[in-house]
Amino acid sequence: MDPDTEVESILRQRSEDKDEEEKKKKWKRPPSSYGSMKSDSDVMEEEEKEQEWNEEVAEACASLFPVVLPDSTACGGTGLQMVRSESPETLYTMTTEQTKPPGAAVIDTWLSDPGDLSEDTEEDLDELLVTHSPEPPEPVEPDDIMQTDENSQPGRLHPEQDLPHIFKSIQDTVTGLTKEELFKFKMRFYQWEQSMTLQQVMEGDILDFVDRILEILGQDRSLFHTISTLESINKKPEADKLQNQCKRALIRFHLTQHLIRKHQVIREGVVRAGKQNLLDTVYVEPQISTCGYGGVHPSHELRPHPPSPLQVPSADTFVGINSLFRLQKDDGQPVRTVLTTGIPGIGMTVSVGKFCLDWAELRANKDLQFVIKLSFRTFWSLRNKSPFPSQKMSIMEVIEYYHPECKDMKYLEQEDCKFLIIMDSFDCYQAPLDWENAPVINDNYTQAHPDDLIVNIIRGTVLRGARVWILGRRAAVSQIPSQFIDAVTEIQGFSDEMKDAYLTKRFGDAELAAKIVAHYKRLPTLSILACQPFVCWIVATVFERRFRYRGYGVHPPRLTPIYVNILIVQTNRRLQFYYGKGENDLKWSNDDKHLLTKMGKMAFKMLERNTSVFFEEDVKECGLKLMEVAALSGMCTELPPTASTGRRTFCFIHLTFQEFMAALYVFMMFRSESKNVLESGVLHMPKIFTPKDQAKSVAGVVQCAVERTLSSPLGHYDMFLRFLCGLLSPDCHDNQLSGYLYRHNTPKVSGLDEVQRLLEQTIQNAQENNSDRVENLKECLREMTQEDE
Repeated sequence: MDPDTEVESILRQRSEDKDEEEKKKKWKRPPSSYGSMKSDSDVMEEEEKEQEWNEEVAEACASLFPVVLPDSTACGGTGLQMVRSESPETLYTMTTEQTKPPGAAVIDTWLSDPGDLSEDTEEDLDELLVTHSPEPPEPVEPDDIMQTDENSQPGRLHPEQDLPHIFKSIQDTVTGLTKEELFKFKMRFYQWEQSMTLQQVMEGDILDFVDRILEILGQDRSLFHTISTLESINKKPEADKLQNQCKRALIRFHLTQHLIRKHQVIREGVVRAGKQNLLDTVYVEPQISTCGYGGVHPSHELRPHPPSPLQVPSADTFVGINSLFRLQKDDGQPVRTVLTTGIPGIGMTVSVGKFCLDWAELRANKDLQFVIKLSFRTFWSLRNKSPFPSQKMSIMEVIEYYHPECKDMKYLEQEDCKFLIIMDSFDCYQAPLDWENAPVINDNYTQAHPDDLIVNIIRGTVLRGARVWILGRRAAVSQIPSQFIDAVTEIQGFSDEMKDAYLTKRFGDAELAAKIVAHYKRLPTLSILACQPFVCWIVATVFERRFRYRGYGVHPPRLTPIYVNILIVQTNRRLQFYYGKGENDLKWSNDDKHLLTKMGKMAFKMLERNTSVFFEEDVKECGLKLMEVAALSGMCTELPPTASTGRRTFCFIHLTFQEFMAALYVFMMFRSESKNVLESGVLHMPKIFTPKDQAKSVAGVVQCAVERTLSSPLGHYDMFLRFLCGLLSPDCHDNQLSGYLYRHNTPKVSGLDEVQRLLEQTIQNAQENNSDRVENLKECLREMTQEDE
């Protein structure tokens, strides 16, 4: 006899030994989920009562709400999608099927006739009903706490935040209502919830109702509406009890709704009505490395080797944005504090938004019970405009101030509470932090200065159980002592495939997307720089507008207008982000113009020295502040310190941007002060120019730049010359820069025809003597003369 047959015979023998009275008690079960078992007479009696109840409901509804009920109860699913046959099937039924012991059975009580079960089947199942009840089972905790979900993401919801707990809590609360109270509750619920029909609200029993609202409304809306409806029918104690039972879930729902509202729509540049993009629609995850070398791309169109060597991390160091807190320390323990950095425009803010959105929509990191975003800009605002009279506050007061729903949130002190604090934009907090002497705070309710709160959060003495994610530019976050950081990650930007994927996803018009992808690849330098998501966005925005014009795209795009756009957008973001300027108040002050002039001067000196890095003394030599240049300008970044010197090293976001800033400085000095900063030594001048012309004409400036370029190794001044010629184009200096660096009525640069003749003559001569420079000289001429944009 096989084991299954033997077990079956033993169970049948046991069932025959039971007396009839005990058998009846087994079948007489309290009401539960969709597995309740009843005798034929009980079923018939309940059917008669249900018919009378439906008739009463119909009469009452006809008098109160004269509506025509739809034929179908189908509606669009929102949130949860459950499989239904003739009636709803709850998650409990699914869980019962999945967690039943071997040999147990689940009886479908929605058969057309309970008599469909044969007598033999009833006898076989009689004993099983005692121990394997269709009552909703408690969730089975897996042995592996890192269980993966349907998105292959490890982690699972806390039991008090999961669907079974919410279902059971709503069910228990509504079951306690009398017949009249239940009718009143359903009618009020229907009045407040327009997405459900009257038939959907009224038909079926309590379990049908609870299952249906969870499927149609989702967990959060179902819970909120149940509580508010109970309060409206004067059942405040029941509402409070349900709220207390599901408080952990309610707090999570409030936080998720806040994050969804904040990050669902991506805000790029100036927000235009009707032109907003959903983050999930356009997001392409950049490469994030656990081995940071500064994040500056070393490639250059004309220089095979940059003046200062730059390293690039290997692919085996990359980690996904949703896996940052799956990293482990050297001792195998999970990380507590993760620091993420990157160059300006690399996509830190958007990556934070994607992380929050994935958590809020249960796509990743479900095991994080709460995700609370406390930006450093928030702390900076509290520091300068504190709503607290004493200028001191506890961390719980800060959380409750920005999230009133989190009041009395005791869960953060429990050992089993796994939550995340996101502290982004470290560079916004411009006050120095005393990491050694700041007073130690050992609880979440001690009031302290914001400086001290920040230090103690990162130390781990405040919000001890929290995971902490810090984001900021390297020049700002480098002040954090290394002993407080468990893992350092760096956003590297897009690969070649990611650039194309972003541009393709961004446009619904596949033909337009293909045109833009092919168009930007015609410029090698732009293709290199597009590894920065911010530059990819500029490419998409500019070319989308340009391709509206007939005939655009015949010639390759010009490079200089893209760099001018980068300069304008980053300067405007600096004014908005760090100085609180509004979108309509972005007029550049003299200080802003002087900042760009001095940064251009520093870039020009670096170009003359043939170096791509600068140090703190170089910044001070130009009369600049280090943090203003390295962190706030949006055009520079800090590199990891070298082991040999230990000095803080900085550079521009790309070598070509340094060359552009140097060309901008030369152009600004000529246009604003009529100075030729390139004039030095005796240069061989063509006969069409005189020494007097050299000092006053734009052709003299370009002639000096040409002489420097041709007398230097390939790549040293070539891109500088291209940018200088591009800035001479009226489209750049009179259109793009007008209203920013110059007033609208400033005269255009004159003498461009002379510059054109000079370049044409130089190209002819170079074909014989400097053939390797011809292509770049042609590009210089095209940058200045092409007018299709």
